[in-house]
Amino acid sequence: MACGFRRSIAGQLSRVLDLPLENLIKSISAVPISKKEEVADFQLSVDSLLDNNSDRLRTDTQVQAKRLAEKLRCDMVVSEIRAGQGTVNFKINRELLTKTVLQQVIEDGSKYGLKSELFSGVPKQKVVVEFSSPNVAKKFHVGHLRSTIIGNFIANLKEALGHEVTRINYLGDWGMQFGLLGTGFQLFGYEEKLQSNPLQHLFEVYVQVNKEAADDKTVAKSAREFFHRLETGNMQALSLWQKFRDLSIEEYIRIYKRLGIYFDEYSGESFYREKSQEVLKLLDSKGLLLKTIKGTAVVDLSGNDDPSSICTVMRSDGTSLYTTRDIAAAIDRMDKYNFDAMIYVTDKGQKKHFQQVFQILKTMGYDWAERCHHVPFGVVQGMKTRRGEVTFLEDVLNEIQLRMLQNMASIKTTKELENPQETAEKVGLAALIIQDFKGLLLSDYQFSWDRVFQSRGDTGVFLQYTHARLHSLEETFGCGYLNDFNMACLQEPQSVSILQHLLRFDEVLYRSSLDLQPKHIVSYLLTLSHLAAVAHRTLQIKHSPPEVSGARLHLFKAVRSVLANGMKLLGITPVCRM
Repeated sequence: MACGFRRSIAGQLSRVLDLPLENLIKSISAVPISKKEEVADFQLSVDSLLDNNSDRLRTDTQVQAKRLAEKLRCDMVVSEIRAGQGTVNFKINRELLTKTVLQQVIEDGSKYGLKSELFSGVPKQKVVVEFSSPNVAKKFHVGHLRSTIIGNFIANLKEALGHEVTRINYLGDWGMQFGLLGTGFQLFGYEEKLQSNPLQHLFEVYVQVNKEAADDKTVAKSAREFFHRLETGNMQALSLWQKFRDLSIEEYIRIYKRLGIYFDEYSGESFYREKSQEVLKLLDSKGLLLKTIKGTAVVDLSGNDDPSSICTVMRSDGTSLYTTRDIAAAIDRMDKYNFDAMIYVTDKGQKKHFQQVFQILKTMGYDWAERCHHVPFGVVQGMKTRRGEVTFLEDVLNEIQLRMLQNMASIKTTKELENPQETAEKVGLAALIIQDFKGLLLSDYQFSWDRVFQSRGDTGVFLQYTHARLHSLEETFGCGYLNDFNMACLQEPQSVSILQHLLRFDEVLYRSSLDLQPKHIVSYLLTLSHLAAVAHRTLQIKHSPPEVSGARLHLFKAVRSVLANGMKLLGITPVCRM
């Protein structure tokens, strides 16, 4: 694998430069492939070796690179060494490159790229990821969808790297909305509708009671009284609330299953209604709680009455707020999981909220607040189903399935499928995820169903099509060819480009692990699919000698394996036929 080659190159550099080998490994990077010219396999940037304060920086790096290249020698691993623009470039022995990469991909399977020395110094951690977090009885808007797929990617990546991950869905399951919902259900609710489609029925009740409360003060008063009964622990009110919550979670689990997503814990604001009172007492005991004229309680994070740094933590009636409950939840999770990192995946509109939560925790004396991180994402505009604005996640999934089925029906190459609905959903989800993950997570973007479902170009449909086509090759030619192949048969430019690209997979994973951006993996997989498409057209298997066919089949099998690994990290289930 790449790290074996890196180590070999670093070993020679270590002797020449008199620097520790381990310090050099991360300075040696695989070179991205180029359509215009044949490139080296690895590159060392001379700048990365020089101390920032070094006088040597004043010397032209081009000269430095040339001098260093002249001191290095080719060996069994490296067949060519050349100086570039401030770089030293290394070409690996072609047969060794072929043998090592293909062998490693097959041997490591789903762990290919993850065993790299790039990750050797990374300690294994306990990581909590909070994502999705819809509000019971309210719209599951597009922000929740983004949080769901981004959080799932982060959890998948952390897990793949060997960390112990806990996935938490922190539901909006408390607050005045449940006063309205309890009153609304008593007025307009039907038990059968609640059992058959809880999310839809609770939403309908919520919309109806909101309209009534706006016109009828007695309904609004009943809602406040119902919520007060909830807050004071009235068994009848709590029983109805618990039923709403349990049925909603059952429905969420069923829908998340369609997405291939699961959670280790369904938590919620309701868990912390009592513990948030303990937070308020603790803040008060530390002299951090300030009462306002209106009767609310605030924390001044600036210490000098700066209005922009004042955070309200208690209503005038003594009840807690979202911020207080988030602080209580963080403390509880630290006690429960003793995490090394906790990641919150929400839209960028909550950036200030989390800054305040983390700062209050730190001010309270919890140094571990530095282990808490907010991963913000941008706004998606224009996601509508044929029924109108998105109300529920299931609306999106049904729309994906319907549109993809229509697309598949119109394409002549579509195979006969055992379960076309299931395939359509998996391909459609891939399309949605790739569209979302192509850019920086923080970027806003305009959603387009037409762009999502394009079968050509850089789309999720293209990734699934490539995987299915490569799987079909293995099915057509069987395993016989895999036992009979010659490494020397893979010297064509198309083969070498694929092998060079496979070398880079560990670096791409490493980059995503540092900034938690899926776009690096997306870009890598799309390039891999384009390279495979070119190779599939030019490198024939059917009419070639057995050893050539075997070698090419091995190459395509390696591509499919790495493609599947990357897709799974992104939260995509690869299809074998489409």
